Amino acid sequence: MMVHSVVSGARQVPGAAVLDDARRLATRLRAADVGQGDRVVLLMRNDITFVTGTLAATALGAVAVPVNWHFTAREVAYVIDDCDAKALIIHADLLHRLGPQFPPGLLDRRLVIAVDVPEDIAAACHIPPEDCRPPAGSETLSEVIASCSPWDGETPPPSMAMLYTSGTTGNPKGVLRLGPSTPNRQGYNGIFDAGARVLLPTPLYHSAPNRFAVMTFHEKGTLVLMPRFDPEETLRLIERHHITTMFIVPTMFVRLLKLPEAVRVRHDLSSLRHVVCAGAPCPPEVKRAILDWWGPCIYEFYGSTETGAMTWATPADARERPGTVGRALPSARLMILDDAGNPCPPGVPGEIYGHLSTMAEFTYHKCPEGRAAIERNGLITSGDVGYLDADGYLFLSDRKRDMIIVGGVNIYPAQIEAVILECPDVLDVAVFGVPDEDLGEIVCAVIAPEPGRALTEAALRDFLAGKLAKYMQPRRIVLDPDMPRDASGKVYKRKLREKYWTGAGRSI
Repeated sequence: MMVHSVVSGARQVPGAAVLDDARRLATRLRAADVGQGDRVVLLMRNDITFVTGTLAATALGAVAVPVNWHFTAREVAYVIDDCDAKALIIHADLLHRLGPQFPPGLLDRRLVIAVDVPEDIAAACHIPPEDCRPPAGSETLSEVIASCSPWDGETPPPSMAMLYTSGTTGNPKGVLRLGPSTPNRQGYNGIFDAGARVLLPTPLYHSAPNRFAVMTFHEKGTLVLMPRFDPEETLRLIERHHITTMFIVPTMFVRLLKLPEAVRVRHDLSSLRHVVCAGAPCPPEVKRAILDWWGPCIYEFYGSTETGAMTWATPADARERPGTVGRALPSARLMILDDAGNPCPPGVPGEIYGHLSTMAEFTYHKCPEGRAAIERNGLITSGDVGYLDADGYLFLSDRKRDMIIVGGVNIYPAQIEAVILECPDVLDVAVFGVPDEDLGEIVCAVIAPEPGRALTEAALRDFLAGKLAKYMQPRRIVLDPDMPRDASGKVYKRKLREKYWTGAGRSI
C-alpha cells in the first residue's frame, strides 16, 4: 500500500522527498526576496512540481498563484503583472510558447524558474520533445534543487492559494485571503487523513482540486495526479492505486457513463469512499446512474472560490432529494434573497448568498470595491439562483446570470465579448452558454455585424486566434443584425438565450 507520496504516471515520489525539494526551492525564492505575503505564480500542468512550488511558497509565508495554462500570453501577462508576482515557476513548453509573446520587460524583473516536462505529461498533452527542455539560458528547477540547501525556517500552516476569477465583468480578479482559515472537519474537510488515496483528474489551477491537493499532502495521504482526464484511464488508476477519494466535475461523469459496458465492468472500483462532484450542477439522472455503478460514494457541495464550500450533500441525499446540493454546513450561513434583499420563503427561488465562518475573509486584490458589489450584510453571492426546501436543502434553479460552465470550467462572457468587439467588422456581440449533451454548455456568440461590412466565420476565428484561450473560443457563432435590446440599447441576453437554445437563428 502506498504511503504519503505524490504520483504522476510512472513517477512516485515520497512525501518527504517532495517536501525536501520544496524547501530547496524555498531557499532560492528567498534569495530572490520572496517573503511573507509575496506572490509566486505557478504555470504548470498537473505535475508533482506543482505541489513542490505550492509548498515552497507556503514555507516562506508567500502566496501561490496558480494560473490556467490554457491562457494566452496576454492573459497570463495580466495575472503576473496584476498580482505583483516576484517569481514565476513554469513548465518548459509553456515558456517556449508564451515567453516570446510577453510584453517586453515583464520577466526581466522577476525570478523565472523553468521546469522540465515529464514524459507522462508530454505524452498526454502531445508536447514535442524539443519543447520539453527549458530554453537555453533558463534557470531550471532541477538546477535549483541540486544547488540549494533546504530552507530551515519555521514552516507555517498550509495557506490558501490566490486564484483569479472574473466574477461576471471586467478583467480577472485575484481572490486574496486576509488571514488563516480555521481548521475543521466539516464537509469535504473531513475526508482527508493519512489513509486517503486521492485521484485528481481535474486541473490544480482550479479552486477545489487545488485545495484537495494541499489537504491531501498536509494530512499525509497519497496524491495521484492525471495530466489530462481520460475516462478509461481514470478507471484504471482507481483500481491500480486503490483510490478512496476523488474530485470530479459532472461532464467527467457523463463521459465515464458513455464507456462501453465491457470496459466499465472490467475495473474494480470497490476502494472508492468519497467521490466529490462540484464545479457545475450535476443532473440528478447522471448522479443516480453513477451511484448505481459506483455505489454510495458520491458527494456534492455548493460554493465558490470566494465563499468556499458551504453545503454538503451525501449519497443518501442524492437518492432521497434528487437535485439537491446539500444542506448548509454548521459553520455556514446560507440565505435566499429576493431583489430587494428580503429572505425568500422555502421553495421560492432567489439569489443565493452565504458565508463560512471558518474561511478567512477575502478581498479582491487591487479591487476591494468588487467585493462590495457582491455582498449583502456580510453574505456573498456568485449570482446563482436557487431555493431552500422546508428542511433547508439547497436546490439550484438557474446558473450564474452570465457565467458559462463548459465541462466544469467557468467561462466569463465579458472577457470574450471585449475581445470580439475589437474586431472592426463587429458592431455588437452577446456571448452566453447553450446546452451541450457532452460538456453541459458550449460558448455561443451572437454578433451584429457592422453595416456594410462582410463578416465570415473564418475571418473572425482568425482574428480571435491568440487573443483568447482555445477553450474560450465560441463553438457556435450566429449573425443577428436585429438583436433584441432594452430602451437604453442594452442587449437582452435572456431573450437571446431563449431564441438560440432552441437552435433557431442563422449560423455563419
